[in-house]
Amino acid sequence: MWLAVGRAAELERPGAFLTRDIAGASVVVVRGHHGRIQAFHNVCRHRGTRLCVTEAGTFPGSIQCPYHAWTYGLDGALLAAPQMDDAPGFDKGDYPLRTVACDRWDGHIFINLSDAPAPLLEQIHGLPARFAAWGMQDLRLVRRIQYDVATNWKLVVQNYSECLHCPVIHPLLNRMHHYLAAENVPSTETYCGGAMGFKDGVETLSTDGKRRRAVLPGLGSRERELVSYFAIYPNFLLTLHPDYMMTITIWPRSPGRTRLIAEWHFHPDEIAKPGFVFEDAIEFWDRTNREDWAISEQSYLGISSRGYQPGPYSAREQQLWEFDQFVLKAVKGHEDLT
Repeated sequence: MWLAVGRAAELERPGAFLTRDIAGASVVVVRGHHGRIQAFHNVCRHRGTRLCVTEAGTFPGSIQCPYHAWTYGLDGALLAAPQMDDAPGFDKGDYPLRTVACDRWDGHIFINLSDAPAPLLEQIHGLPARFAAWGMQDLRLVRRIQYDVATNWKLVVQNYSECLHCPVIHPLLNRMHHYLAAENVPSTETYCGGAMGFKDGVETLSTDGKRRRAVLPGLGSRERELVSYFAIYPNFLLTLHPDYMMTITIWPRSPGRTRLIAEWHFHPDEIAKPGFVFEDAIEFWDRTNREDWAISEQSYLGISSRGYQPGPYSAREQQLWEFDQFVLKAVKGHEDLT
C-alpha cells in the first residue's frame, strides 16, 4: 500500500531530503534540481552501504556514498564510480539508485514499495474531493513531536478510530466534543473516519476551546463547526480543524513498539502575523496524544497476556471491526503469497 512519509513543503529546495525505514527497507525521498520529488532505496549500488543515516537534511547537489564515494545525481543517476573505469563492461548507466514509487496528494508525500503499485488515487479515492476545502498543500509545519510507544501499531489505529474512551481517558477533549455524536462515513478497504462537532462555546480544539487563528480560507460554514478524524490505512492519521491540521504517521518498530510522528500545520498567513499563537493547539493535542499512548500501552500489555480472550464490540465500535477485516484480509493475502 501507499505509505504517508511527510510533506512536500518540507522539501522546498533541490537536495532537501527525508529518510524513512519500513518493512526492512530504508528509503530516501529527495527534491531534484527541476522540482520533482522522487524516492530511492537508501542503498549504494556498489556494495550496499546505506547512503544517508540522518532523518532529514539537504544534499549538496549530489548524493555520495560515505564508503567508496560512488556519487549519484538527485535524480538517482550514477555520476561517478571511482576505480571502476577498468572494470570490464562497466557502464554507469546500468547502476542508478533503485527507485521507489512516489506520489503526492494535496501536499502529502506517499511512497509504495511494490514493484508495480496501483495509483495512489485508487487508495485514497473520495478523499481528495472530501478535503479539498482545507487546502492542505498550502499549510506549513510549525511543530513536530516524535513519540516512542510500547504498543502495537494496530492498537494505535483502533484507539484513534473511536471515542467511547473519551470520557474516561480525555477529560479535556471530552469538554470539547459530544463523544457519542460522531458522524462517520462508510468505511472503505483503505480508510475509515468521520467528523465530530463542538459543544456550545467551543471554536476549535485548544487548551480552552478558543480559536486564536482565522478559519482556513476555503472552509464553508459546516466545516468551521467540526473536526474530521480519518485513519488512512496503513499508517496515516489525519485530523482537520477549522484553523489547523494535525497529522500522525505510524512507523512500527517491532510487534510491541511503534514510533509516531505528530506534526501541526497552520496557514502561512497566520504564521506571518505578529504574535502568531499556536501553543494552545500543540499543548492540547500533546496532552491528548500522551493519554492515548498510555492507554494503548496498557491495552497491549493486556492482549499480550495468556489470559486474554477477545471480547465483543458494541454497535458504536463498527469501525474497529472494519479495521480488523482490513488487517485480516491483508494477512490472508500475505499467507496466500507465501
